Amino acid sequence: MGEGHGYGKTILFGEHFVVYGLPAIAAAISARTTARVEPKDSPGIELIDTRPETPGYKKEKAAEQQESLSEILNFCNIDVARQGLRITFGGDLIAASGIGASAASSTALARALNQEFKLGFDDNRINEAAYEGEKGYHGTPSGIDNTAATFGGVIWFQRQPGQAQNIIEKIGIKEPLAIVIGNTGITSSTSKVVADVRSLREKNPARFDETLHAYSTLAADAKEALVEGDAEKVGDLMNRNQTLLREITVSSRELEKLIDTSLAEGAYGAKLTGTGRGGLMIALTPSREVQERVAQAITGKGYIAWKTQIGVQ
Repeated sequence: MGEGHGYGKTILFGEHFVVYGLPAIAAAISARTTARVEPKDSPGIELIDTRPETPGYKKEKAAEQQESLSEILNFCNIDVARQGLRITFGGDLIAASGIGASAASSTALARALNQEFKLGFDDNRINEAAYEGEKGYHGTPSGIDNTAATFGGVIWFQRQPGQAQNIIEKIGIKEPLAIVIGNTGITSSTSKVVADVRSLREKNPARFDETLHAYSTLAADAKEALVEGDAEKVGDLMNRNQTLLREITVSSRELEKLIDTSLAEGAYGAKLTGTGRGGLMIALTPSREVQERVAQAITGKGYIAWKTQIGVQ
């Protein structure tokens, strides 16, 4: 039997912009997905998925999950027609849009397969396997989700098309930061939203490039603020990032409601995280007291909220 885990993540800065070669900042959270693989006598895969979820998430993603499993098994050169496997997913990470659920499960499975079949993978190779798994969900993933799921901590990530490796740099922060994650309950399609943003760029490239330039400056400032431990500035930059995400049409009425609620209760900053058009938002809070207040305000409006920390590893 092989076992593995993958961290959930939140993107603090740069979702969608990372696709165009700009840096993004991602942070692992304390929740994670676990995977266990066991040989079985009959060929093929028996999948048991006990992860908690946004209602309907696992059903909606079932076909993509099967493709993801195939991609990872192919990468690991494992033929389930010859050796059947029982794969069990669990853990405390809620399967939802925007929390890196697919990357966490891909990373967890890669680690479990590595242990069961003694593949000798280090974390870099685990990350490569998880990236292949992400293709099943996202078509052409940025690579940031599986990187955070594999390595944990806070990560500066920048794609390098045509290069052997992307830029992956750990950002040292003085201590974990308290956040609230609010769930709209809406599952969005990453591939569709990414395609819509690409279409927006094609229609008005000059305006889109202005947005990219504004974000590039913001990302550098955010990295500096994180290193300095200036949480209030980080929050302000999150708000500015959200403004840019509105410009590229990936926010939604539900997300804006959760953002406004969080800011009204004292959050330093709040923004969508991940795909957008549903899914999740994050709010950075200055204290556990404010964290609790924000979470209660979100649940009071009929949404799901949970409290966690970013920067765990």
